[in-house]
Amino acid sequence: MSATATPPQIGPLLGSGNLADAYAFGLHVLKLYRPGAPAEPAFREAATLALLVEHGLPVPSVHRVDRFGERWGLVIDRAPGEPLALQARNQPQLLDQALAAMVALQLRLHETVETRLPSLSTRLADRIAVAPGLGEAHRAALASRLGQLPRDSRLCHGDFHPFNLVGPLDRLVIIDWLDATSGPPAADACRTYLLLLNAVPGLAEAYLALYGARSGRPRDEIMAWLPLMAAARLAEGILAEAAALRHLARLPVSTRPM
Repeated sequence: MSATATPPQIGPLLGSGNLADAYAFGLHVLKLYRPGAPAEPAFREAATLALLVEHGLPVPSVHRVDRFGERWGLVIDRAPGEPLALQARNQPQLLDQALAAMVALQLRLHETVETRLPSLSTRLADRIAVAPGLGEAHRAALASRLGQLPRDSRLCHGDFHPFNLVGPLDRLVIIDWLDATSGPPAADACRTYLLLLNAVPGLAEAYLALYGARSGRPRDEIMAWLPLMAAARLAEGILAEAAALRHLARLPVSTRPM
């Protein structure tokens, strides 16, 4: 008789986000969505990763989508090493190299045309429509601004920041693809800027300057998306950021549609 392999056990917690937790799972990682979350996000992220493999991008392979107890999850490859954020924190001398590696990888994404993903503009519109703390006139003004901004069909990660980049600087793996869309690179860069602005304001400005220099996109082109990105993030229910996000969601008269 052949021996039956012992299935992996859920191991230590590796990291947590707003929607899911990541655990060691044998040689792989088990990403578990929150209790009560439907199956759809797990299957959607798995499908997105399958699309990205076609582009030869550094993303984890999916091995399984299943229910684990009361939670849905997916089993993916485990990237070697630590998140880029921890590497830069623990070795400050690597900060410039880490930022350069991050921007280079994001530009690689933004060179990729991918029309099979949801529209970034549609996703923004849906989130702005339900974002708390905005009046109807403000929502209408944001919707009008969104309609005037450019459309595109480039690959946008939607949550691109140093904790979602794992491994050595020359072999970074991009994780957490649930928010991937097809849209304008400037919008995706603005989302990264917004995430960094809350966590490390000085790094946010350094990122924006480097991304602009490497991409050739003017600062105004990226920042035109900031009120929309801030308003959409309000829908994520992060109470500690709500006041700052409402402030950033204002539409200054000096910002002109692109």
